[in-house]
Amino acid sequence: MKIFEQIERRRRWNEDEALILEQVRRLADEVIAPNAEYYDRTGEFPWKNIEAINELGLNGLFVPEAYGGSPMSYRLYLAVVKTLAEACASTAIIYATTFHGMKPLIDLGTEEQKARLLPRIAAGGLGALAITEPTAGSDATGMRTRFTPNGDEIIVDGTKIFITNGDVADLILLFGKWSEIDDPKRAISVLVFEKGTPGFEVVRLEDKMGHRASSTATLSFNGCRVPRGNLIGQPGEGLSILLSSLNKSRPSIAAHALGIARAAFNDMVRYMNDRRQSGRRVVDFQGNQFLLADLATDLAMGEVWLDYVAGLFEDGETDFGLEASMAKMRASDLAMRIATEAVQMHGGYGYCRDFRVERLMRDAKITQIWEGTNQIHRQLIGRSFAAK
Repeated sequence: MKIFEQIERRRRWNEDEALILEQVRRLADEVIAPNAEYYDRTGEFPWKNIEAINELGLNGLFVPEAYGGSPMSYRLYLAVVKTLAEACASTAIIYATTFHGMKPLIDLGTEEQKARLLPRIAAGGLGALAITEPTAGSDATGMRTRFTPNGDEIIVDGTKIFITNGDVADLILLFGKWSEIDDPKRAISVLVFEKGTPGFEVVRLEDKMGHRASSTATLSFNGCRVPRGNLIGQPGEGLSILLSSLNKSRPSIAAHALGIARAAFNDMVRYMNDRRQSGRRVVDFQGNQFLLADLATDLAMGEVWLDYVAGLFEDGETDFGLEASMAKMRASDLAMRIATEAVQMHGGYGYCRDFRVERLMRDAKITQIWEGTNQIHRQLIGRSFAAK
């Protein structure tokens, strides 16, 4: 498809980046995509896919060299997520969630924290990001998880829900409220919670519509004692750390959604060229060509906007929250739209598991919900135009 090939050429990857992308594409084609249907059907965690990712050392793309990584550009990381998601959305979000959870540690952790914790991630460990609670979804100030200082330790009590990688993560970036601060916003703090800490329990795993192979857990923390040295920043700095981290994770979700969208678009184009009705290929009907034109244009615009947001990050910009929201909102809406159109274009076949478009449609839906629902993103973008 000439349009998308040209967008890819314009990215002008250097030799090392091009080699990594070639390896990731081969991994996606030869290992991850062939396993995707099995893992979706069984709901089994895709350990074989994760092991294959670790053999390429992909966690090292975002871990500093001093702690065992081989860091590359943010836009390369986004391209890797997109490629993995095109093959298997569950595997891609497992990989991306490790980035989401560990990026604040990489950016804001002390040298001691990074030297002690990041080598586990560089070696292939999994990370998680624990924010959501039964009383705290889009409004993080409603969280009730409590951090109580006790000498050189912090005692953690609380519950988190809908935590991707929660049951398998080696390190969890955990948000809660500092017990000595009364203000609900100023109390929010963040620490790194390590696997194996006594008092930690995986209460349940969700049985989901899509992303069935990635685990989504309810977690309980009952008197867990965490070293004070695992606190990121100071007590009360959690909200600013959270908002900063979302600026980097939301473009990641956009890349993930675009991978799903691209898979659905490619499957639809392939089917429309193969399928014949009334003696003509389905792709030759003018109405269908109009549909492809609209979807291809939106997909191309989504790709280019994500490149723009990645450029802001790499240029050192810090205030790009609205641009990140636009990327996440538009890419996830587009993933759902293209996947739905792909199912419709396949007719009855699209409703059956023989074709993967039904899985892509199920996988696409959550991208409109996590990392802030698209209604929240529209609110953030829209109110930015209100005169002060």
